[in-house]
Amino acid sequence: MHELSSEAPAAERGRSEALIRARILEAIFERRLPPGEKLTEDRLAELFGVSRTVVRQALARLAQDGIVEQHPNRGAFVAAPSRAYARHVLAARAVVEPEIAGAAACSCDDHALARLRRHIATEDEARAAGDRATLVRLTGAFHVVLAEVAGNPVFVRLLTELQALSSLSILLYARGEHSACPPDEHSNIVAAIERGASMEAAELMRAHIAHVAADMDLSEPAGRPEGLAQALGFAPRARQPR
Repeated sequence: MHELSSEAPAAERGRSEALIRARILEAIFERRLPPGEKLTEDRLAELFGVSRTVVRQALARLAQDGIVEQHPNRGAFVAAPSRAYARHVLAARAVVEPEIAGAAACSCDDHALARLRRHIATEDEARAAGDRATLVRLTGAFHVVLAEVAGNPVFVRLLTELQALSSLSILLYARGEHSACPPDEHSNIVAAIERGASMEAAELMRAHIAHVAADMDLSEPAGRPEGLAQALGFAPRARQPR
């Protein structure tokens, strides 16, 4: 297997770094890499046939985006977003995704609409077959596909990262058996896009993100212990008067 050295052309190293990022994002997005999973540099370098330098650069970029957490002397791990950070992710989606849906309603051509309809059909097939893993992947991918057909590459990048963070948040904070987006909501959004109803598409998406958020327990636990002593059941030490 060809290995990229640190002296390899910058463009080639950049492509390899982008591939590593994309594959890690995809695995998180499809919930194959759970929160807290260790990402070993040596193993990644072996799998992708690149130097550890390239792997390190890819992980550093993912860390900048909040997808990976890096700890000195311990390595890199798939992020485990806090409840507060998960709320930030959903707030960002609530701002960005209605704009994407509205833009798609204004710009989608017949080819893009056919792509959206095919995607909805495959979601329906997976749901009817009880194929939970495929349904989770498809319902998450719908949001990125919608950004792609809206024609804005910045939206695509944002949604790819936001969906990965959403997947991690759902794994950590889902209520009960939450596994995929609610039935019919995607098809209703696509129907509004087909009609060119941009405001309706945006409002349906806004409601959809609200439903996703409602299926997660993002409230901070009540009565959090104040310090190690209380967490371990020791009575708090009385303060000595000065």
